[in-house]
Amino acid sequence: MKTKLILAAAMFAFAAPAAKAQVVIDMNLITCGQYLKAEEPDKVLISSWMSGYFMSGKNLTTIDMRYVKRNHEVIGKYCKGHKDAKLMDVVAKHGK
Repeated sequence: MKTKLILAAAMFAFAAPAAKAQVVIDMNLITCGQYLKAEEPDKVLISSWMSGYFMSGKNLTTIDMRYVKRNHEVIGKYCKGHKDAKLMDVVAKHGK
């Protein structure tokens, strides 16, 4: 329970500045090149969101941080050679 609260607080902390700026991001449009240019905290947020998105499709309510970290690294490496690829497609094919 404590882990869930910490994770929720962390996500809120990242989302709060975006909410003030009224920024809307269509995750389906992000390319690998855009992802690579993002600051590291934004990459972690995007990776975490995508992990949750794909896990919800499997009706899973847990997050295995080992996979979030692994996916963050694998996707980053793949994106270096495929900057025009849509990030959601890459995560769907190469993520766990």
